[in-house]
Amino acid sequence: MIFYHIGHMDAQRIGLDWRSEFQRLEGAYAPSTMRSYRADVEAFEDWCVENCIRQPFPASVETVCRFLEDQGQSRASSTVQRRLYAIRKVHRLLRLPDPTYDEDINLAMRKVRRARSIRPRQAKGLTRNYLDSFLESEPDTPWGLRNRAMLALGYELLTRRSELIALRNRDIVERADGTLRVLIRRSKADPYGQGRIAFTSKRTADLLGEWLSYRGPEIEWLFCPIYQGKVIDRCLETTTVRRVIKEAAQRCGLRAEQVASFSGHSMRVGAAQDLLRRGFDTAAIMRAGGWKSVNVLARYLEKAEHNVWA
Repeated sequence: MIFYHIGHMDAQRIGLDWRSEFQRLEGAYAPSTMRSYRADVEAFEDWCVENCIRQPFPASVETVCRFLEDQGQSRASSTVQRRLYAIRKVHRLLRLPDPTYDEDINLAMRKVRRARSIRPRQAKGLTRNYLDSFLESEPDTPWGLRNRAMLALGYELLTRRSELIALRNRDIVERADGTLRVLIRRSKADPYGQGRIAFTSKRTADLLGEWLSYRGPEIEWLFCPIYQGKVIDRCLETTTVRRVIKEAAQRCGLRAEQVASFSGHSMRVGAAQDLLRRGFDTAAIMRAGGWKSVNVLARYLEKAEHNVWA
């Protein structure tokens, strides 16, 4: 095993400085990634305190191995892997000797994966039959106008919730046939913002038109909050998308466990499943949704034949 030694004052300085050094990452990573990195490093710090390890950084190979194996007792392997990346990032930012590439680290991660071979939880697909019922359930209020347009657009564009709330007026172009051409500028699989083009149906274009007529031209964001009946010029939180879907599921009388299985990702999952049922091949679905990984898409599609309105 490799051990690193550092003076007490330097240890205190490093413990404080990793947070300030993380500011260098702003703009290079998505805000959600930054939040995860910070939470993961803090989890490692807290674990060190609980285990009487006075010096989290620089970490020894032995300490990191113990942390990973301990986390693997209660966390998914993907979470443990992400925490390893966060520990690695701190060492690199602070220009400290990095223990995370040691072979013992690889062995520790293999143990974690083999011990907890749990399939990732898959969001329930918001397929077309669910979508139609959810749209009908929305009330005739400003919130209902917005939510109908948002659900219909998110489904047809196969967007992640972060992509949906990031849309702005300039990203939408009306076509001669009344449908819309939409530029999705940035996504998880497109960190540099090259974007992808997607198209809507006439129905979704009409629903969006009704919402925009209420919202007015002065708001930059396609979807925005509404407070006491008045629109606010800022984008929605990603949690709003999830809440809108779950509230619609409740209004439609779905069982509690069904409501719980829907998430902000459900529109993307359900649209992909519907495309498969309609006979589109994997390559076409990947292009439509901007997927880079066949394995990720395969998890969405494997339950397509079982996703029945009931």
